[in-house]
Amino acid sequence: MTQTGKVKAKIVRADTANDIAILKAEGRFTAIPLENSKTVKLGDAVTTIGFPNPEIQGFSPKLTKGEIGSLFGIQDDPRHFQISAPIQPGNSGGPLLNASGNTIGTLVSRLGDRVTLKATGMLPQNVNYALKSAYVLAMIEAMPDISDKLPKPRSGVLTTDEIVKGTEPAIVMVLVY
Repeated sequence: MTQTGKVKAKIVRADTANDIAILKAEGRFTAIPLENSKTVKLGDAVTTIGFPNPEIQGFSPKLTKGEIGSLFGIQDDPRHFQISAPIQPGNSGGPLLNASGNTIGTLVSRLGDRVTLKATGMLPQNVNYALKSAYVLAMIEAMPDISDKLPKPRSGVLTTDEIVKGTEPAIVMVLVY
């Protein structure tokens, strides 16, 4: 779903191992620059914009901020970052943005409440994960007709307002039927 309504999309390529896909939607859309996740450091500031729990929170985009909490995911999975930016169901598939407004990851999950409570007796707080952009870039680079159209990563530090203005036109809610 876009700001102008619903559009159809089809899967162009899927990576089931990493639970990501490239979609082709009808219309013209802005692309967010992708930066290789190899540049990310522990403690880097991150921002997300997405559509968490739209049935409860509404259909307008929501922004959250946090940091890179670990350069590895659950049980040191090298494919993921651990992040402190709060995410909920509905954020999955959204971009993890660095201070330059470049995508450095794709939001994928949060540490499960039930499993963590059973294992530790405590509920997890802001323990969330994003797939590193290197895996998305590998998919895109295998498709030169798409990779050649991506904007080059930006440099410098942007304000939150600049990140939102540069990102929001590219953010859409994906509805699966």
